[in-house]
Amino acid sequence: MKRVILHSDMNACYASIETKLNPHLKGVPIAVVGNPQNRHGIILAKSEEAKRMGVKTGEAIWQAQAKCPGIRLVPPHYEEYLKHSKMARNLYYEYTNQVEPFGLDECYLDVTGSTHLFGGGENIAKEIRKRMKEEIGISVSIGVSFCKIFAKLGSDMKKPDAITIISEDNFKEKVWPLEIREMVGIGRATEGKLNKIGIFTLGDLAHAPAETLKSILGINGVYLWQYANGLDIRPVVDRDHTEPIKSIGNSLTCKHDLNNNEEVFNVMQELAFSVSRRLREAKLEACGVEVFVRNSELQSWNFSSSMEMASQSSIILVKNAIEIFKEKYNWSFPVRAVGVRAINLCNEGSAKQMDVFLNHESFKKSEDIDTTLYNIRKKYGKESITFAALKGDIGLPRDITEVVTLPTRHFNM
Repeated sequence: MKRVILHSDMNACYASIETKLNPHLKGVPIAVVGNPQNRHGIILAKSEEAKRMGVKTGEAIWQAQAKCPGIRLVPPHYEEYLKHSKMARNLYYEYTNQVEPFGLDECYLDVTGSTHLFGGGENIAKEIRKRMKEEIGISVSIGVSFCKIFAKLGSDMKKPDAITIISEDNFKEKVWPLEIREMVGIGRATEGKLNKIGIFTLGDLAHAPAETLKSILGINGVYLWQYANGLDIRPVVDRDHTEPIKSIGNSLTCKHDLNNNEEVFNVMQELAFSVSRRLREAKLEACGVEVFVRNSELQSWNFSSSMEMASQSSIILVKNAIEIFKEKYNWSFPVRAVGVRAINLCNEGSAKQMDVFLNHESFKKSEDIDTTLYNIRKKYGKESITFAALKGDIGLPRDITEVVTLPTRHFNM
């Protein structure tokens, strides 16, 4: 049986939800923006009206205002975005249990086994599109195809509030003329490498020798060749499927620049509290730590190192993080943003090789102290206990970004 895959994308999701919450914004160019006081003064999302005026996600607020003087700026309401995302998924689950989220506002659906109940893929897409508007108040664009990569391309082709069908019979006419940047997985760096060897369209990519692509891009070059030729056999995962967690991290842009190692350490410790908490909740331990740093000139680096022993302790995580930071960072400019990530994760309490040079007494003391801190904060709240150095203004914004990274899914050929 030929697969029938849908990709449903909620149009201008954040801005559409804000308009739904405040009908006075309907028809007005709006942008959901970060907090300038926390130096997050960028466009997080924009309405279709703002998009038509040239406003782009990720640009500074002043740039958007220059393009669109009458633009309305609204703060984000993440709890509403999450609520609407769950509502959309629950609607999708009425058609199939194979629903795979791709961010808050996008989902893949495998409706192959549902066509005998609801009609073909196009009929199901029409019904979902209609119900999303009537029941949730958000329009969607849906791609219908025989594989995930083309379903995603289809939903991007026609916006807003549209359905695009890419079949085995028409994909060469619809897909191959597109520029390579239109395909998920091809960013600027990859586009530049492909352009250098004369590959500008997805048709060029499909006709290129797979071995040549592999020599330039590694195994990802082979995947991209398969994608362009419609050979994407990746499954849409079941609703109960869970991916193993690959890493857990926090990052933030500070309210003011950090000027020395002590200031960086204090921010790292606060970040590490949250990383440690989520490691404990997931019953995982870190065997390594990765540090992200961006300076005041907006130059960014990632530094990583292994740890002497796997641990969940925020104290041990930040100790390793600041060591690699001191070793690698050149204080030519102040620090604007910091991140701490637990990497090389293993199951809690799993057998591991002990480092004979490790001060095990000090290591256990740090773990015990951190466990006590965790238990108190869990019972009485995170403000109930902390280190004295963190009580002042250390440059933290109110909201800290928490990031859990899952393994990248490719297909096995």
